[in-house]
Amino acid sequence: MHICYLTNEYPKQGHPHGGIGSFVKTIAEELVNKGINVTIIGINYIPKNETEISNGVTIIRIQKSNFKGLAWYFNSKNIAKTIATIHKENPIDIVEGAELSFAFLPKIKGVKYVVRLHGGHHFFAEAENRGINGWKGFQEKRTFKKADAFIAVSDYVKNHTATYLSYHNAPISIIYYPINDLHFQPQEIAIEVNNITFAGTICEKKGVRQLIQAFPLVKEKFPSAVLNLYGRDWLFPDGSSYIKMLEEIELPKIGDISKDIIFHGAVSYNEIPTAYAKATVCVFPSHMETLGLVAPEAMAMEKPVIFTKLGPGPEVIADGETGWLCSPHEPKEIANTVIQVLSNPQKANEIAKKGRLSVLQQFEIKTIVAKNIEFYNKL
Repeated sequence: MHICYLTNEYPKQGHPHGGIGSFVKTIAEELVNKGINVTIIGINYIPKNETEISNGVTIIRIQKSNFKGLAWYFNSKNIAKTIATIHKENPIDIVEGAELSFAFLPKIKGVKYVVRLHGGHHFFAEAENRGINGWKGFQEKRTFKKADAFIAVSDYVKNHTATYLSYHNAPISIIYYPINDLHFQPQEIAIEVNNITFAGTICEKKGVRQLIQAFPLVKEKFPSAVLNLYGRDWLFPDGSSYIKMLEEIELPKIGDISKDIIFHGAVSYNEIPTAYAKATVCVFPSHMETLGLVAPEAMAMEKPVIFTKLGPGPEVIADGETGWLCSPHEPKEIANTVIQVLSNPQKANEIAKKGRLSVLQQFEIKTIVAKNIEFYNKL
């Protein structure tokens, strides 16, 4: 079997990537270990074409078009040309991409096209309190019509996406993200006292602003608390920085304690386990997720984890048993949950151990990859 994944986010040294990139890297390398050919195709971070083989995975990065107004057309054309060339040399069985991936790609006869629901434009519209962009909405609907099958990464994303878009009676399966429990496992690293850690893109929908607003309430109980924020900056449509907005508007409201809020910037896939390991508690108060990788990753490292009670949160964590859930829109509730964890270290440690066991049961990489292979074979 030969599977081709379409993503611009496949991890590359020196360049930030998101959860989709982490997912594709994890599953691609395990599929290769199973004897399956895997090719990654995406637009490059830098202005040139590059091809490399890493851990058996072939990664093709295409030079981004700079043709103003028509870059989308030329990028899609070059991706389609690359897929066709590869298919002639080494026939492809499955092409998989996210919700907008196939809008302008011609389909090759005999190849099955799979959309994995990572959280598309329609899905996140509600969480981001915005309307549907006509152009992106059009691309998403077009992609869904072309798809031969769908994989939803949670029950929630399957059902919520269906309120906006049709699956056109195509096969659909719910398969969680795999977590590499060898990469994310307990480490013998000293835990920093009252270290509150967040990881993810620094943006509104990840609940960063509410987490910052909760921090002063935590500091009242734990004066030595430090909030560590790991992740790349998000830019508004006008190009301005979300982090700069926080520094100019939110941080002045909390005065001197803002010095204990540290923006570390983007960290690599290899560095993030160390960031988790040093934490006393990991907090991810997302307004919405399809499933979210950071919560189960930190849980796999046996860390006390606070996640959102919205969306798929209850699919990941049993509140008070394997972790904690909170309302991401309520800074006071976020703070009270953090205080609860910091106030009861023994109980937090017991729950963290149960959290790791639950991740090994729900997200174990070999089981998840086997489910993906089974679904691909059925197609």
